[in-house]
Amino acid sequence: MGVGMARNIARAGFPLTVTTRTFEKAETLARELAEAGFPVKPVRTPAEAALSADIVVSCVPDAPEVEKVHLGAMGTVHGARPGTIVIDCSTIAAEAAREIAGQLAENDISFIDAPVSGGQKGANEGTLSFFIGGAEDAVERARPVLAAMGKRLTHLGPSGAGQLGKATNQVIVAGNLMAVCEGLIFAQKAGLPLEALHTALTSGAANSWALEVLGKKILDRDFQPAFAVKHQQKDLAIVLRTARENGVPLPGVALVHQLLAALESTGRSENGTQSLMLLYEQLAGVSHD
Repeated sequence: MGVGMARNIARAGFPLTVTTRTFEKAETLARELAEAGFPVKPVRTPAEAALSADIVVSCVPDAPEVEKVHLGAMGTVHGARPGTIVIDCSTIAAEAAREIAGQLAENDISFIDAPVSGGQKGANEGTLSFFIGGAEDAVERARPVLAAMGKRLTHLGPSGAGQLGKATNQVIVAGNLMAVCEGLIFAQKAGLPLEALHTALTSGAANSWALEVLGKKILDRDFQPAFAVKHQQKDLAIVLRTARENGVPLPGVALVHQLLAALESTGRSENGTQSLMLLYEQLAGVSHD
């Protein structure tokens, strides 16, 4: 995700410094962009990346990594100037986003939680949807950078609101994923031609991003991760914890969480979420040689 987002920031004409946990990856990206006419500077730490930045963008797996990137011993907070804006595109709990925002605010650094939807394809094409939480003035200042990475920028409220918006997205994504797998296994066992059926379904009321993108991957037997099962499980755990705290029953999300846990038990946590179809095929006695 981060690589595609960084490419689009550079292509939009912003001066860019990049850092990753593996410095060689930062060097490779910088070399690729330099050869395309976009000079990029690779550095080893977030603190170095923040030294000359007005805006810092991060995208990492979970809250501990966000805290390390921005508040750790080599974090953004040690290099950023007062007035710097941090845009974090990770998916974490709203409470964690608020806590990080509060700590950065003590150093006059604004924090925007801006998790995304659209997957690796959206990151590469610059068509991500952003769910945004943070102070309105900081969001407006950051909008040109966000626009370089995405097509729909929705400010939902103060710190943490972006994460709650993304959690809502994941509730619906979970249901869509299960529906696509159940529909396809039903059709497969009934003997229907799946390619033709997929074309028909995507032209009618059943259509969704999950059906178009994940359904096509299932038909192509492509279970490589655009979004890995383990990351979806992390997101759904956040959703279920937040729902429990707010007294909201989400039986559908809980079911998908358990189905994906069963899939993980077969060693497929690194696979794409569309691999849930493999579990349905196993339960239905369908084999693909």
